[in-house]
Amino acid sequence: MKIAIAQQNYHIGNFEDNTRKIMGAIQYAKSRKADLVVFSELSICGYPPRDFLEFDDFINECYKAIDIIKEQADTIGVIVGSPQRNPLKEGKDLFNAAWLLYDKKVLGVAHKTLLPNYDVFDEYRYFEPGYDWNVLEFKGKKIALTVCEDIWNLGDNPLYRQCPMDKLITQQPDLMINISASPFDYDHDKDREEIIRANVLKYGLPMFYCNAIGSQTEIVFDGGSMVMDANGQIIKEMKYFEEDFAIVNLDEIQVQKAKPKPMKAIPEFDKDMRVGKVQDPEKIIEYLTSDENIGQIKEALILGIRDYFRKMGFTKAILGSSGGIDSAVTQALATRALGRENVRAVLMPSHFSTSHSVEDAEQLSKNLGNPYDIIPIKNIYDSFLHTLQPVFGDLPFGLAEENLQSRSRGNLLMSISNKFGYILLNTSNKSELSTGYGTLYGDMAGGLSVLGDVYKMQVYALANYLNRNGEIIPENIITKPPSAELRPDQKDSDSLPDYAVLDKVLYQYIERRKGPKELVAMGFDEALVRRVLKLVNSNEYKRNQFCPIIRVSCKAFGVGRRVPIVGKYLS
Repeated sequence: MKIAIAQQNYHIGNFEDNTRKIMGAIQYAKSRKADLVVFSELSICGYPPRDFLEFDDFINECYKAIDIIKEQADTIGVIVGSPQRNPLKEGKDLFNAAWLLYDKKVLGVAHKTLLPNYDVFDEYRYFEPGYDWNVLEFKGKKIALTVCEDIWNLGDNPLYRQCPMDKLITQQPDLMINISASPFDYDHDKDREEIIRANVLKYGLPMFYCNAIGSQTEIVFDGGSMVMDANGQIIKEMKYFEEDFAIVNLDEIQVQKAKPKPMKAIPEFDKDMRVGKVQDPEKIIEYLTSDENIGQIKEALILGIRDYFRKMGFTKAILGSSGGIDSAVTQALATRALGRENVRAVLMPSHFSTSHSVEDAEQLSKNLGNPYDIIPIKNIYDSFLHTLQPVFGDLPFGLAEENLQSRSRGNLLMSISNKFGYILLNTSNKSELSTGYGTLYGDMAGGLSVLGDVYKMQVYALANYLNRNGEIIPENIITKPPSAELRPDQKDSDSLPDYAVLDKVLYQYIERRKGPKELVAMGFDEALVRRVLKLVNSNEYKRNQFCPIIRVSCKAFGVGRRVPIVGKYLS
């Protein structure tokens, strides 16, 4: 049996385009003499559809698409993902389902059993868990068909009470097929590979795994679909961050049912179902900035920018170019994603901007080939101060005056954005967002955050990675001390700990969820720990007003991290 995997980029709620893509892949699979073609989780409507699932009309459109695709499933089997209505009154109204179509009929349906409700996932809000498990027979083969999370309940600390494959294996299937929408983060590709390997070793069966590709606002799906034989060998690994198509002949891989392996032979995972990662605090920065991780982050951010613009119907971006590292990296990534002519940089020097900052920003735009403008804000800023003088009186220069500069820039950028139909790209990094080192309605303005899930040390690593084949980002931008340039001789280090230390603490607190006692036990200074954690927790109100952030880590600010704004814990 020849099985095709179609790794495609879908658009949530764009039924016409999604259906066209799926039918195109079906026709191509037919031309390649495939017996079965597999698509990813909720491929009909796109993942995650969230509260669209609460609209009957949305579900009706899913069913209409199934009916159209079903007509193409005449001489070939088709597995697609789509919601299915629950016929029972009890429970949620929908199942997250994998549909097997053949001979212009629905040959069978598998319901997702394990519904994730953590980080960016909120599936139990909409779906009823599957409670009936049956293999699907197709052309003489028994298929154990599962959906994404259904294969992730292994290890010695399972999250769920059920394990669908434990039920299905009793019916002696010949192979496993899993359709997924497994999001990217920079250390998750190995997790997926090992969880697939754990399944094939445990159950002694080969697996065909189809993952989603593309970006849906904050969440990036990186593909990497694969076929693994019953001995844990990868037979086919598909592209990352790109659409792809592959056919593997089931009869030519190891299909002899292997003897299931004992649990001790299965790779070990931590409680978050991740293979062992670097735990040594002294090696965290080295790990976060490794070429492997930075290369994947670069590709994810480019895909995130490109898909956000394409799916929103925009083509052009604008950003404030300060001559600093964050705006430089954002500008370089946006140029890769959208094309040099579609990224407009605006340089807005103030009283406190150094001449080399303007020169560096100009050189960056020349290197990238972007259009750019220079709009000094001195007169605007002075006008604000003059207007506010009766209120401010003789009070000393402080945070309010500093922030006026940032907000002046934000107003200029948003005005140009409105006038010409640009999307403003925000340039704040995760270290700044964590600690509240940013100005609401100023440098925190924007329609999309490119670096909001990238720590400052990773931003430097990205700059060096982008320069590896020749200078794109001027060297002076990379080597000079970081500064917001909102007062004379200002440096970030005036307000924040050194980034090499700060990022270690932030990573352990945000990604690893380590508390203050655990952080001190790792060797971090207690006063530093309390200061940093207080900054993080007391600035949630700022992040709550921030734009969507492209997610590249296992714990990004936004939909995947929900903490109270007015909470007292550690603040």
